[in-house]
Amino acid sequence: MLTSICGINWGDEGKGRMVDLLSEKFDVVCRYQGGNNAGHTVINERGKFVLNLLPSGILREDVVNVMGPGMVIDIKHLCGEIAKLREGGIKITPENLKISDRAVITMPYHVLLDCLEEDRLAGKKFGSTRRGISPVYADKFYKKAFRMGELLNTERLYKRVADIVEWKNLTVVGGYKSEPIKTEDMIAYFEEFGKVLAPYVCDTGLYLTEAHAQGKNIMFEAQLGAMRDIDFGIHPYTSASSTIAAYAPIGAGVPQLQLTNSIGIMKAYSTCVGEGPFTAEYFGEKAEKLRQLGGEYGAATGRPRRVGPFDIVASRYGIRCQGATEIALTKMDILSGYEEIEVCVAYELNGEIIHEFPFVDVLDDCKPVFKTVKGWNCDISHCRKVEDLPKEALDYIKYLEEACGCKIKYVSVGAEREAYVEMY
Repeated sequence: MLTSICGINWGDEGKGRMVDLLSEKFDVVCRYQGGNNAGHTVINERGKFVLNLLPSGILREDVVNVMGPGMVIDIKHLCGEIAKLREGGIKITPENLKISDRAVITMPYHVLLDCLEEDRLAGKKFGSTRRGISPVYADKFYKKAFRMGELLNTERLYKRVADIVEWKNLTVVGGYKSEPIKTEDMIAYFEEFGKVLAPYVCDTGLYLTEAHAQGKNIMFEAQLGAMRDIDFGIHPYTSASSTIAAYAPIGAGVPQLQLTNSIGIMKAYSTCVGEGPFTAEYFGEKAEKLRQLGGEYGAATGRPRRVGPFDIVASRYGIRCQGATEIALTKMDILSGYEEIEVCVAYELNGEIIHEFPFVDVLDDCKPVFKTVKGWNCDISHCRKVEDLPKEALDYIKYLEEACGCKIKYVSVGAEREAYVEMY
């Protein structure tokens, strides 16, 4: 079984929470794109963990975790993340963590360039996490990036550094008028953090191919959501990689394999971190109430998330992009305090009601069309079976299913691993 866990909306849907839950049924969990520019928060019997780079299956001892060639890896951040998890009692060894030799390394100058560009843009900024993601993906396609496999041959690697630094300083010094990058500092970066990670580096494509041939179940874990995809998202307010489920086998290093199914994750309401159009956005007291109830602050950055009601238009588009075969609906319990719940059912564009997600250029001109449905106004965090849920909660789930055109299989009613209802 080859399953993708993917975000339907703008990211922060609760993918890490669902990967942690569902990984019990899988032998391997593989991250296939992105870097440390987003976070997955997982709460289980061992405590609360925030994962930026590591696959969420790392919290299960019997699961092998793979970081695929589609990822960009800040090796300093990864070393820190591993150390923090070990402090929490999580075992991490080359047997349960495998890093692709083809994954690209995020360098300190990528982070620097990300910050310099956001500062230059000022009021026109894209809302970058300032983690160097766009610059490192740009270097990948410039063919001037370093890959994790090069850590296994440092003599050859270090010979490349001076040429890359010289090229990069044309932008850092010549363009941004910043202090030059130093070759010796970049070599020191590899020395300090690269050597720690070298034992984990291998041909993950070969490992996954053999695992699949042995009949092992493999889960592909995405970062962010469909609206942040470089091709199908709200460009340019997107990530620099493909967050789409169809990219999972490619980003994992097994382009010859095909997905069995795609589980889309979406919240019972809408959230968005960063800049860009967000049609159903709440403001003022309505926004603050929902943000506080949901604890909506970015796991990677701590930034307050923008919030709003469930957006049927955007979600239906995200489900189509992700080819979702079933849905996990998260944070259903957060809406328990509402007697009435708003849903964005359509957009109004220049006086016309539209039901399909439009090209990004016109999104700023779109206004949300809201419909109110009855809330359940009671605590559902204790519910574990379908019959435990109040009628109004079941009606809300059914309404979203019919409106979005995809069955909802899992409903999360709390942050803890066991706090969910399996609908069928």
